[in-house]
Amino acid sequence: LTFGLSPERDYYAENIVYNRGAFPEFDVMHAGKLVCHVALGVPGKHNVLNALGVVAAALWNGVAPEDIATYIAGFKGAGRRFEVLGEFNGITIADDYAHHPTELTVTLEAVMAMGYHEVWAVFQPFTYSRTYMLMDDFAEALKIPDHAVMTEIMGSREVNTYDVYTSQLAEKVPGSVWFENRADVVDYVMEHAVPGDLIITLGCGDIYKEAKQMVERYKAQAEGDAE
Repeated sequence: LTFGLSPERDYYAENIVYNRGAFPEFDVMHAGKLVCHVALGVPGKHNVLNALGVVAAALWNGVAPEDIATYIAGFKGAGRRFEVLGEFNGITIADDYAHHPTELTVTLEAVMAMGYHEVWAVFQPFTYSRTYMLMDDFAEALKIPDHAVMTEIMGSREVNTYDVYTSQLAEKVPGSVWFENRADVVDYVMEHAVPGDLIITLGCGDIYKEAKQMVERYKAQAEGDAE
């Protein structure tokens, strides 16, 4: 079975619209006929293809088209894939596993279309080799959000034989900032984000810890204000 955006595929999408600027809704077609209409609870044009793959696999296994549409609408995403961790005083905090320039691009393009006041992308580069070899691609992706905030590279299994540092990446992204101390990242973003903004942590390392720290600090602030 094949699926895609072209009518030459077995299953393809037509009449694609994006609700709230980012959440796809479209007709699933097969040989010129409507199979079902689906509305996604996850953002991004890449999820059109993901959903078509789901439809094709489910139909192959005998699931009724109307049930497929219902199940897809109810799916709100996997952990660390634009996972919304909370909203505090109008500031939304989310986390995403994106760590390759292509992943960063589709994720950031999606969130930029969602109508937030400003988007704060908090990125942790992962491995020296990838950062070195794809630095220009990372830089282009990190130009997409309103603000790019970076940590030092997480080397994981590698030794920095490439002599590469986040400061070199930050130089290629106008207006970006980077911090060696990750606690400073949290302080900086929380000091500057305002109601209506989205803060999204990005990377396959442990940058999600900073997202959780912000959640806990915003909760503490809210409790303090309530008292």
